[in-house]
Amino acid sequence: MMPVYDIIAHERFVADVQALAVAIAADSDWQPSFLIGIGRGGLVPAVYLSHATGLPTLSCDLSSHVPDFADDVLVRLAARTREGERLLFIDDINDSGRTIGMLRTSLAAAQAATDHVRFATLIDNEVSAQRVDYRARTIDRTVTKDWFVFPWEAVAPAEAIAEDAAEVPDRIA
Repeated sequence: MMPVYDIIAHERFVADVQALAVAIAADSDWQPSFLIGIGRGGLVPAVYLSHATGLPTLSCDLSSHVPDFADDVLVRLAARTREGERLLFIDDINDSGRTIGMLRTSLAAAQAATDHVRFATLIDNEVSAQRVDYRARTIDRTVTKDWFVFPWEAVAPAEAIAEDAAEVPDRIA
């Protein structure tokens, strides 16, 4: 079965970022010190959200599988939470919850202050194994099987997009 591609237009992406900015600003009980872009899908949304909110951006890159840019960074970020800084991790989609689960596990192992860590995504799958604190839109993967193609992914060759979609076939079947 061929996946159905939901090509997210730039305007829709910007509207989602603005919705996140509004949700974050409305939370009077918790404001982040830094936005943390999760590589690779969360980097672009984090930069846009930084401009929308005026908050500074840092990053960690799980997709590269290079410890200096993920594991070591998460240890340093965990230390910052113990010093009182609040970190809001940004990703494009909370689909299966695997990425957010890995982050939570790594941060816990590094003794992060969990009340100083939150997560935001453009799209949140309500049946994901993980929950996020802020979202622009919600889907139900048991109903929505579309493969979302964000503006920064749309420049990839069609074969690369198809390979990404095929990595977890049950998400799109």
